[in-house]
Amino acid sequence: MSDLQATEELNVKASQLDIIGDVHGCANTLQRLLQKLDYQKVAGVYRNPQRKVVFVGDIVDRGPRIREALAIVRDMVDAGEATMVLGNHELHALCYCLPNPNIPNHYLRPHTPRNTSIIQETLEQFANHSQDWQDHLRWLKQRPLYFQMPGVRVIHACWDQSVINRLAAVIPEARWSELADPASQLSRDVKRLTSGVELPLPEPHIMLSAEGYRRRSFRAGFWQSNPVNLGALAFQPDPLPDSVAALPVTDDIKAQLVVYDSSQPPLFVGHYWLNGSPKPITENIACLDYSAVKFGRLVAYRCDGRQTLHPNQYNWVYVDP
Repeated sequence: MSDLQATEELNVKASQLDIIGDVHGCANTLQRLLQKLDYQKVAGVYRNPQRKVVFVGDIVDRGPRIREALAIVRDMVDAGEATMVLGNHELHALCYCLPNPNIPNHYLRPHTPRNTSIIQETLEQFANHSQDWQDHLRWLKQRPLYFQMPGVRVIHACWDQSVINRLAAVIPEARWSELADPASQLSRDVKRLTSGVELPLPEPHIMLSAEGYRRRSFRAGFWQSNPVNLGALAFQPDPLPDSVAALPVTDDIKAQLVVYDSSQPPLFVGHYWLNGSPKPITENIACLDYSAVKFGRLVAYRCDGRQTLHPNQYNWVYVDP
């Protein structure tokens, strides 16, 4: 993992950034959004003479045009017109496809039915383009886990400063093979940044997600300093069962939480499958994942340099079924 970057730079001010949410293979929708934001294709790359794009990750999986979406994003990044942080789906793709050097004929992430189902559309769409896929994997290994500059931060799921400080110290010596062990510190740290805060459901509760997965944990927000119950803490499309939502937030749970308070710079994330009319979560936190691949909206936030986020800075296009 020595080639995994912590962050990278764009030669603009924070007020010149457009942050785009989870694309998930919706290439046609991405092109319409870029055009709406006044990006034009010049020499095969979408460009705006005054602005740059930061993609929050999750370009791959699920959608109908994954190859095309990844090509658009990569061309922009390679031309210096954008940067992209790793999402949990890019991380999954890398771990699913990279050999485990410690176990012959195995991979960093086991090829279980569940793990295969997550990446199935990507593998199918690249089935006749295996060399391209291997080249994209090498490129994805170079992508950063987060982006920051004065006045703005971007990460796929959760900004945990203690994790970021720890990773900044270990990444130059880290190895991808460490991600094969879910219990390793590196694996837990990378999962925190790309998948967020996940809390176990109280025994014996199990949730059945809308996609049919049995879940023993739930995604929690990372901006509440004193949530009153688990229902207030949950931040995911599938609501907690009423009996679980009413349970109090114990001291043990509070010890696992991360709080991104209002004194910190504006933060942009994806990952959480929101719906409805886009708006900030707090005055300095915006989630830009509005379920595009589920015929929702592909959303961008047009930064203007203000430290308080405003609903009128959102731009989006609906995904055509």
